[in-house]
Amino acid sequence: MAADPLSPEVSARICAHMNDDHADAVVAYARHYGGVSTPNQARMLEVQSEAMLLEVDGTQISIKFDHRLSDSEDAHRTLVAMLKAMPKS
Repeated sequence: MAADPLSPEVSARICAHMNDDHADAVVAYARHYGGVSTPNQARMLEVQSEAMLLEVDGTQISIKFDHRLSDSEDAHRTLVAMLKAMPKS
């Protein structure tokens, strides 16, 4: 079965999952890729083909991906790879 295209509905599903089940990862994205030294609260607002949009302590930031995402499976693989690429603290 083909993966879902990266539609607004798929983006909303990914964001809800990340915010509900992986809030610590969203904070880690803000810190490592967004350059926010001490984020207190971060929410994933949107996953677009070229970037993710986060709200970090009331400010929106965009974090670009290293390639254009094609679908939900690509988004999943990319978000996991970005977490694994972070140095362990």
